[in-house]
Amino acid sequence: MFSNAALDDRRKAALPVGVSCANPIYADRGQNAELWDVEGRRYIDLVGGVGALAVGHCHPKIVGAVQAQLGKFSHTFFGTIPYEGYITLAERLNERCKVGGRAKTLLVTTGAEAIENAVKIARAYTKRHGIIVFGGAFHGRTLLTMAMTGKVTPYKHSFGPFPGGIYRAPFPDLYRGIDVEHCLSALDTVFETEIEPSAVAAFVIEPLQGEGGFIPAPAEFMEGIRRLCDRHGIVLVVDEVQSGFGRTGCLFAVEHTGIEPDLIAMGKGLGAGLPISAVVGKAEMMDSVKVGGLGGTYAGNPLACAAALAAIDVLDEENLLARAREIGARFTAGFQRIQKKHRSIIGDIRGLGAMIGVEFVKDEETRKPARSLTAKVIKEAADRGLLLVSAGRHFNVIRLLLPLTLSDAIIDEALSIVEDSIDAVVDGDLALQTPAAAQA
Repeated sequence: MFSNAALDDRRKAALPVGVSCANPIYADRGQNAELWDVEGRRYIDLVGGVGALAVGHCHPKIVGAVQAQLGKFSHTFFGTIPYEGYITLAERLNERCKVGGRAKTLLVTTGAEAIENAVKIARAYTKRHGIIVFGGAFHGRTLLTMAMTGKVTPYKHSFGPFPGGIYRAPFPDLYRGIDVEHCLSALDTVFETEIEPSAVAAFVIEPLQGEGGFIPAPAEFMEGIRRLCDRHGIVLVVDEVQSGFGRTGCLFAVEHTGIEPDLIAMGKGLGAGLPISAVVGKAEMMDSVKVGGLGGTYAGNPLACAAALAAIDVLDEENLLARAREIGARFTAGFQRIQKKHRSIIGDIRGLGAMIGVEFVKDEETRKPARSLTAKVIKEAADRGLLLVSAGRHFNVIRLLLPLTLSDAIIDEALSIVEDSIDAVVDGDLALQTPAAAQA
């Protein structure tokens, strides 16, 4: 039998340092929201493949669909020998995505690839080059998407120079006093000082920031951007790679704002753990790219298409949009109860549906980010059998990217572990601050 320690030694010898590994816990098997490591220890998994496992580990419908497709063929490359699964998935996405008109779909492989293709489509349609993005954004790890991402370490450090034509504006963060009026005014400044509106191809925005700290974009902010796009002929692209596919209680987070984008980039939960992503948008925009300009070797892989089609079925059959809202309410109530005990360090609880973020601060007054404390809580929780992951510019937000199929009993167990972990970390920190004489 393998051990975690032995596998971690092998990892360090075989992999570059740049491939991060937050927990030296090596997976052996998973079921729904539970994971067992190679030593047989059970964990509650609220990381969910960083959002890819919206229907949990090894959902029988996903497993069956992939096995059935694997028995037929695993790959052809759609650009030379097409297949029905790609078309069916595109049809089903076109039916569900609200983009202000008839939709068409491009299937690709990763979230970053979806964003890059959305930029290509916007530039081809508008014949413009400029792309406006927002502070705190995360759009991927390719060279273009790193330029669009609003966080240097670890994503951009030492990798420049980056492609040009990217312009950045602030994103609203009501907890930290960055309001909608300020951010819309800043966009006017971008147009006055950085790039004229007639040269802007697209706004690219996360309706609910992921890596940025699980910060929802206020509806009035999204409405303001939609007005700017309509006024100046700019394409509105929403990045739903992390927030899409039911996680927020709607199919896409942008639906909470009441506006309709022009292009939607999606991934993660779409494939139920298999690598697939998509750009869905207005037909006239999607058709602006010439034949051969879109695609890729593994784009819309048959196995991933089968998984995605099955995941859509699960979303419907198990009523997971409603379940996401129930999960969010239960976790929010639990975190609010814990916050009453630890108000000085739990600054904000926010999100939409089951996409909840809990921000830790050093104290209630200054709201300074508590990165070290957050890391300690995550480590303590892992030691107690709960897997969590951080987010935010200062890594001081615990974010929930859990399967929407988990039970109330698992939620309550997870909340109990979180509370015990915070208690232990706070008590430990207080003990360290207490003079030795006082402890005697």
